[in-house]
Amino acid sequence: MSGARRGAAFAPSRYHRISHEAAAIEDLFVTAFLDAHLCPPAEITIDLDATDDPLHGCQEGRFFHGYYDCYCYLPLYIFCGRHLLCAKMRRSNIDAWAGSREKIARIVTHIREHWPDVRTLLRADSGFARDELMDWCESNSVDYVFGLARNSRLSERIALELEAAVEVSVEIGRPARCFAEFEWTTRDS
Repeated sequence: MSGARRGAAFAPSRYHRISHEAAAIEDLFVTAFLDAHLCPPAEITIDLDATDDPLHGCQEGRFFHGYYDCYCYLPLYIFCGRHLLCAKMRRSNIDAWAGSREKIARIVTHIREHWPDVRTLLRADSGFARDELMDWCESNSVDYVFGLARNSRLSERIALELEAAVEVSVEIGRPARCFAEFEWTTRDS
């Protein structure tokens, strides 16, 4: 970007006294992550998460979120281990996964420019289990693991494990977990 174009695009204005280049700021987190490694790891796991940031006043963009039962923002966080790769403040009147495909695409592209052979795993809860994100992962050689919200088909599939967990819980007097591994597809995919 030329100096004249850059200066015009990021010059302070009446409403923004301090100019910035948003893409460069976003890339800073990923660059710091890359610089923290002496050599490329064989595999990385990228975690996606959205959580509530409760509001205690009438801030601009506030919305009531039924799941969190409060007025809040719904920031998107992307981590790799202890390294923050993205923190995006968002209003809470959106789906938790909104914008995550674009952020993951930018981050993975940046990482692969430096580490082209690194195996990448994306991990998230059911709020991110959307076809658009899964399709992107499959098209870009990113493995993924998404938690699934409980539903009748899933409960039927893990009925034995649920019964076993109840038995163990009664026996030990506290909550228990049992695990199973199986392939899963939606009815439409």
